Amino acid sequence: MPQPKFSGVIVPLITPFKEDFSIDLDGIRWLTNFLVKKGVNGIFPYSTTGEFVHLKIEEGVKITEIVLQECKGKTKVIPGISANTTLDCIEIGKKMEDLGADGVIATPPFFFKLKKKNLYKHFSMIASKISISLIVYNIPDLTGNLIPIELYSKLAEEYSNIAGAKVTYDSASYLRDLILELKAIRKDFAILTGLDDMLLATLLLGGDGGIMACANFAPQLHIGLYNAFHEKNYEKAFEFNKKIAKLVQIYKYASSFPSAIKAALKLLGTPIKNIVRPPLSPEPPEIEAKIRAILHELGMIK
Repeated sequence: MPQPKFSGVIVPLITPFKEDFSIDLDGIRWLTNFLVKKGVNGIFPYSTTGEFVHLKIEEGVKITEIVLQECKGKTKVIPGISANTTLDCIEIGKKMEDLGADGVIATPPFFFKLKKKNLYKHFSMIASKISISLIVYNIPDLTGNLIPIELYSKLAEEYSNIAGAKVTYDSASYLRDLILELKAIRKDFAILTGLDDMLLATLLLGGDGGIMACANFAPQLHIGLYNAFHEKNYEKAFEFNKKIAKLVQIYKYASSFPSAIKAALKLLGTPIKNIVRPPLSPEPPEIEAKIRAILHELGMIK
């Protein structure tokens, strides 16, 4: 039976910055090596969590180049290629393909509200112009464009290099129907949640894993859950799920998910600074204290 190319725990990599808002290249190297040593199944540079909308294309390409160099083939590298114009997505996709990426990830455009035929045109044009695998990323809260399940089905049937879906959409019924329909069409089509606390539900429904932001600093929880589930140690998987459910409360306090992740990395004593590019802002001390309390409760910090 054909297996999905992408599965397990994939990390949407944050982009470390210096005080002058330039990219912290050493921070990228450190975080990539940290994640590889922890055993993640993939890294997603130039990601939504990585503030791709605040980066120039050449910066996204440079970040991906560094991640590929540090990974040395030990884990898959699947950079983002999202942009508001299909032609830019194709241009970025070709650059990532030339670098040797294992695949790419693209959201819908995020300004105009698009009809299904326009979303189809966007993703089909990308898939037809690149040869590497494409993950179609549904994140309607930020793009304003929900990808219909029937569109995923049409794309999966017509393009063999459309390899999966990342779903950052808080709907169990959508996720259930997507898994049932797409797995009936292609067993090798990966269904990946973008929500940390939906990982167990995704696996229970027949999905393949997740691309989850908290795995930047707590990959051991996500990997522990994924491995326990596949070892049929469900009690252990449930315990990891409880911890992840507690962990995601950091988003409730933070002003953005990139700043939440960077605050946690700072509190855990990593070399990553809690700096985001404007108009985002780093979390102030009172919010850091709330995040620290969650990390302390989970035994991750004293």
